[in-house]
Amino acid sequence: MTSEAVAGRVGTAGRPSAASRAWRRNRVLITATALLVLVVLAVVLLPVFLPDANATDPVHRLLPPSADHLLGTDSYGRDVLSRLVSGGRASLGLSALITLCAAFTGMVIGLVSGFYRTVDAIVMRIMDAWMSFPAIILAMALAIGLGASIWTELIALTVIFTPFTARVIRSRVLGVAARQYIGAARVSGMRPAKILFVHVLPNVLPLALVQVVILSASAMLVDGAMSFLGLGIAPPTPTWGNMIAEGRSYLTQAPWLIVLPGAAIMFCVLLLNLIGSSMRNVVDARARSMSELQKLRTRRPAR
Repeated sequence: MTSEAVAGRVGTAGRPSAASRAWRRNRVLITATALLVLVVLAVVLLPVFLPDANATDPVHRLLPPSADHLLGTDSYGRDVLSRLVSGGRASLGLSALITLCAAFTGMVIGLVSGFYRTVDAIVMRIMDAWMSFPAIILAMALAIGLGASIWTELIALTVIFTPFTARVIRSRVLGVAARQYIGAARVSGMRPAKILFVHVLPNVLPLALVQVVILSASAMLVDGAMSFLGLGIAPPTPTWGNMIAEGRSYLTQAPWLIVLPGAAIMFCVLLLNLIGSSMRNVVDARARSMSELQKLRTRRPAR
């Protein structure tokens, strides 16, 4: 085990490390994570106790929130609360799947490109060209070319977000590969593949986790946009994006049809961004030092 790893796990004289103290003191991270867990539990468990999200009732269409329908009904008489919860299951689940696929692919590319410099120039130029296209335009082009479906959206958004993860991981790998213990491992005759998995990968994983959280927020936004444009999961299966698209014709008559799914997307994206930025301050020693320095400056009394 390297000296950096030992120092990261145990502080001076057996005291908790700076990272572990940062985890406990970061109230924003704890609160945002707890709220996101509650949202996930709600979208997973509540559909069992709520009416069918696709059950229509034309007699009771466009009803405002009431005791019978806590969030009202839509233009087909469907319960908005049921559709909001079921749509959250689809939106969050698809965003998580997109994030995992893009993060895995990007991490593999970033590890190989950052550690094996002979392929770095070619791979990174491809990634740069990839990133030059606007994300939503590229996603729309792929969705139109392959046909709108959940698998098309998964492929399109994985293709979009892979280069961003690859560049972040590559930059971290370059920094780790320049450390002295990596050079010592090379001189000792250790195989490059073993160095990559034993010494480089563990130092990259924390940053990869942060990138996964931040990437999931972007994936949710783009997924909502594609569903709104009819290029994602098709109705009647509810998603927050297609719920907004269905309710736009009733903006003045039933504004809750747009406000509620839009607020759900905004709330989840906000939580994911808060978790990602807070995690970065915990796992990244440089960001943690800058955060502590900023706190000291704000606490210093003005002269």
